[in-house]
Amino acid sequence: MFNRKVIVTRRNPFHQTLRTALRRPWRCLAATMIFVACSSHSSAFALDSMEILPSDRATTWQPGLMAEGGIPIRKAICATLSPRGGTLDDAAAIQGAINACPVGQVVQLAAGRFLINGGNFLLLNKAITLRGSGPGRTMLEKQDGAKPFNDAVGAKPSPLVVVGPALFSSTSDTVNAVRSVNLRNDAIKGDKTVEVDDAAGFVPGQIVLLDEASAADWRVDPQGRGEIWASEDFRVVWQKHKPAIQYVDDFAPDAFPSTPQSAGSWFGRPDRPVAEVKEISAVSGSRITFTTPIHISYRKANAAQLSRFAQPHVKHAGVEDLALKGGDAGNLRFNWAASSWAKNVDNSVWHGEGFAIHSSFRVELREFYVHDAAWAQPGGGGYAISLSAGSSEVLIENGIAVRANKLVVARSAGAGSVVGYNYMDMGYINTNGAWIETGLNASHMVGAHHVLFEGNYAQNADSDDTHGNSIYHTFFRNYLRGVRATFDNQAGGTIDDLSQLRNGPRRAAGLMAYSYWMSFIGNVLGIPGQMSGWSYETRFTDAKPGVWMLGWDAVKPYPTDAKVAASTIRYGNFDYLTNKTHWDSGSGDRALPASMYLAGRPAFFDAGRGYDWPWVDPLGETKLHVLPAKARYDTGTPFVQPNLDGSARKSPQ
Repeated sequence: MFNRKVIVTRRNPFHQTLRTALRRPWRCLAATMIFVACSSHSSAFALDSMEILPSDRATTWQPGLMAEGGIPIRKAICATLSPRGGTLDDAAAIQGAINACPVGQVVQLAAGRFLINGGNFLLLNKAITLRGSGPGRTMLEKQDGAKPFNDAVGAKPSPLVVVGPALFSSTSDTVNAVRSVNLRNDAIKGDKTVEVDDAAGFVPGQIVLLDEASAADWRVDPQGRGEIWASEDFRVVWQKHKPAIQYVDDFAPDAFPSTPQSAGSWFGRPDRPVAEVKEISAVSGSRITFTTPIHISYRKANAAQLSRFAQPHVKHAGVEDLALKGGDAGNLRFNWAASSWAKNVDNSVWHGEGFAIHSSFRVELREFYVHDAAWAQPGGGGYAISLSAGSSEVLIENGIAVRANKLVVARSAGAGSVVGYNYMDMGYINTNGAWIETGLNASHMVGAHHVLFEGNYAQNADSDDTHGNSIYHTFFRNYLRGVRATFDNQAGGTIDDLSQLRNGPRRAAGLMAYSYWMSFIGNVLGIPGQMSGWSYETRFTDAKPGVWMLGWDAVKPYPTDAKVAASTIRYGNFDYLTNKTHWDSGSGDRALPASMYLAGRPAFFDAGRGYDWPWVDPLGETKLHVLPAKARYDTGTPFVQPNLDGSARKSPQ
């Protein structure tokens, strides 16, 4: 059995401070009616098919700034700054330039190292761009903060940059919601309109929160551990048991998700983990219309509500072309931000989250390189990318995330988001390097739903049950290797999952208990020529590698949740164990679209010559081509895409 013993010596200082302060050939699959290019055997045409992906699993995926034509290119420079030099702090000078900069312009940072120490941070609180001279030339560094392989934080923990109105909530909850009103009727998935009891104070352009109470109660635990606190439909499953289970339950015996300051309010309003942030386009009487469709239904019977935020969201703010290092309450935080972005950012050596996206809407991360967490441990201290508190329609695209504990998490957040065409690998625990961490996922707290993972290269895909369940995610055209690339553990030694056979759990695609209604379509799984000893299906108790490990549980007696596999769609996935493409019985025509969210070949595939798209093709003679982000990583140029010659157009495994 794999050893999951974890030494957790600290908690994310930002969260701790926050808690303290807050007490199918002619028809292809598509998620929406769009024009897409089908795989190389087909042509482009309009689609409205949900034959493979049922309507409850499909949604409109148009995240980030896609609807606005992408990130704006701003040319007007309001100020240019150089580092002061030596040990002098640069925060005040940069913040002064930000404060004075007119909307739509750029604060330009020259080459050099800018120091942000002493608990200072930069607050980007309006529609301007903070731009460096390149991620290899301009750095913002906190020298009294996070250090490599050190769990300690500085005397005054702080991030380097906050995009939003403030670092902390101004109310008694982490979401910063005020004036919540009841819905008159159910908010229906796919609609854009809701009716509320009182629309006073809601205006077009406003960012709001849509959520519902879980209606959880004691239910028979499908894992055989007595009873568990869950909703009747198991859309919500909290880690609270009767009898209580030490080190598993997030709640004291007398506490529940609705209890103030309990785990039920860590990343949302108390006991309201299923949520999404929306933008209002119109208000007419009691009817409120959003700019984008609702991603899951919110029910009047569950006291569904619409809430305003205490402070207006900051829109159209961007961070570009620089490096961040040393933040000990995260490096870059999007707190209550909308239609904002980070592009060409090197992000390293942080405590907390490298990129944190909190209670935000349509944030975009692209061409990023987030790597080498200061302290690669669970507990919130070494996560590369985090979505939390209802954050919705986020685009995470064409980036690199490596050598951190969790590479990405979604805690009560993620609706309508896309994680697309990223290289995500080498997730680990520094004190237990043999444990193969979850790779692609939108989990780690109750409530995450309807996230699309497309075109990524990752060590695995999974969904953890650490703090409850996630639901309705889709994994499409990803390469899921099943093991990590070989790398050095910051605690010493080399981690090599292919030769260190005790490392595990080795799985290409896994889902932990309570992870229901997930979909795996058109993925490629495993490593060619390296699948000796693997099984097609495995359980955690088998202690052997498997292509699939569905419903697993890492707590004794390690039961398997059968509903996970029963509710999972597996369609058109190729694996290197059987060397076959497998289709669910009863499925329709066997064809795959090129994309579930893109109308055609993305521009970043043409940043260098020789790249094929889609790069993952389970139906083609060549299953794997080359992912641009992986090519950049392999050549040591994370922000410069190399050209490929003929011999390099197959992906190295």
